[in-house]
Amino acid sequence: MAIEVVLPRLNSYKIRLYRTLCLKNKNWFLTTDDYTSLYLQYTYIASIIYKHIYLINMGKHSIIYFGSEIRASYKLQIGEGSIIGDRSILDARNGIIIGKNVNFSSNVSIWTEQHDHKDPYFACNSTEKFAVKIEDRVWIGPNVIILHSVTIGEGAVVAAGAVVTKDVEPFTIVGGIPAKKIGDRNKDLHYEFKGKPIPFY
Repeated sequence: MAIEVVLPRLNSYKIRLYRTLCLKNKNWFLTTDDYTSLYLQYTYIASIIYKHIYLINMGKHSIIYFGSEIRASYKLQIGEGSIIGDRSILDARNGIIIGKNVNFSSNVSIWTEQHDHKDPYFACNSTEKFAVKIEDRVWIGPNVIILHSVTIGEGAVVAAGAVVTKDVEPFTIVGGIPAKKIGDRNKDLHYEFKGKPIPFY
């Protein structure tokens, strides 16, 4: 199932009206800038939709930015404080588990399903072993593609544009097609994301 939340362009009258209504709800984010205010509130609304309608298991302070496509959302698990960048494609048909304080940049794609090119009927012969697991404090750069049956270890970094086809060791930096080790990351990591969305648009 693909889902997408689109931020509409509202005229100033509708923005003022919307702000007036939102002032009654103290749980919503408000700023001095109307457009920023609307953006933050739509991110908040989207989180409610993702959790309670599409049944994504989202930890506290986790965020999914706009334009993401999610398949089999009920098989997607996102840990506390993790950020899913805009226009990501998350194919969770065989399961995706994302740890805590993980950062996805824009246009990240994860595929847990694929056709079998050897099958005479071009069938999808996948199993739960095709699941993808991303451990805590991983940073996935923009335009990265992660294929099925991959585990990305704690604190690893995947450079922009990489295609990940095999497991990535903890605290390593990988890049290229296919992704290979190009460096190491500091193992003394303490950062935690607090779920405050940034209005990029």
